[in-house]
Amino acid sequence: MPQRLTLDDRTLLAAAGAVSLSLVTLAVVLGGSASGPDVPTTYSTSSSGSRALYQLLEASHYPVGRWERPLGDLPNGSGVTLIVAEPENNPTADDRKALERFVREGGRVIATGLSGAFFLPEHRVSADAVAGLTWKQIPSSAPSLETRAAPNITLAPRAHWDDEAFAIALYRDGDKTRVATYGIGAGEVTWWAAPTPITNAGVSQPGNLEFVLASLGDGHRRILWDEYVHGHREAVQGPFISSPLEWLGGQLALLTAAVLLTYSRRSGPVVAAPAESRLSPIEFVRTLSALYRRAGAASIAVDIAYQQFRHRLTQGLGLAGTASTDELRRAARSRWALDDDTFGALLHACDTARGDSALTASRALELTQSLWDCSRTLNQFRFSGKESA
Repeated sequence: MPQRLTLDDRTLLAAAGAVSLSLVTLAVVLGGSASGPDVPTTYSTSSSGSRALYQLLEASHYPVGRWERPLGDLPNGSGVTLIVAEPENNPTADDRKALERFVREGGRVIATGLSGAFFLPEHRVSADAVAGLTWKQIPSSAPSLETRAAPNITLAPRAHWDDEAFAIALYRDGDKTRVATYGIGAGEVTWWAAPTPITNAGVSQPGNLEFVLASLGDGHRRILWDEYVHGHREAVQGPFISSPLEWLGGQLALLTAAVLLTYSRRSGPVVAAPAESRLSPIEFVRTLSALYRRAGAASIAVDIAYQQFRHRLTQGLGLAGTASTDELRRAARSRWALDDDTFGALLHACDTARGDSALTASRALELTQSLWDCSRTLNQFRFSGKESA
């Protein structure tokens, strides 16, 4: 027979469902942020992602790798280029100090967009949302390795550098600087108005690939692509955020554990059922007899036994339940040829004892035993078919 869920089972399943729904929501939020449509991450194959360029650098044997740790853990900047493309969060004071230390040691930083500029030691940028709606050919404005390799580049300029005092304008669109560079210590910082040249859709535009390769430096510099700013975390959060399937697997495991916990309790009793004692009927009889003895109600026991006897007798003789004692005696003698005197005396004695409050226990026991013996005799007559002629 199928078992129904108890209130505790329903509560447990509801709690497991709520936790699972929360995990799904968290997976969507975190997974979506890591592969959103406007994030130039090397894990994304969308038009705004940067996987194509990353794989191209790998295939060209550039020493490129992903950085998925805090900026405070950056190595010595000498001979290293760090790409900070459109970070999703604002930097902390420690992040800016770490990045400045990295540059002063000889590191090169390429930061893109309005959010990327805030990570730099020096930044004076303003948003330019209208200009960023379309891609534009941006001409070079100063001699450098980048402008020599790519006299023109293609950008969707979302911002511009406000003051040239801290930087050299490499590419300008009218009076607005779209690519700027400046040095700090032994290192160099380059800012782009947009990450267009490193995106999957923008890297193939005229001049962009040449511009990117020149910005990265020679093929001996180590290239670190900062994915920490896109939500990817090494060892702890990274695997879960980068793989929504693992989130789903964890949720299914939690739901399975809840179901097993709910039904495993029905595989056997929590407490072993007590074995039924063979002495229980005897204890009941003794308890009942002690109750009658203390109450002095021996006549009640006779009355109960006599009423049951009369009921069976009237059914066997086909008489009404209100038949008198004499009628029962005559009918039994006529039907089964019973000893009239002995049977009649037993009936009259039981009739008298029913209302006798002074009836002793021994007399009550004698009468009930006699009724039992008489009942057995009557049953023998009924089932053997012994009728008087």
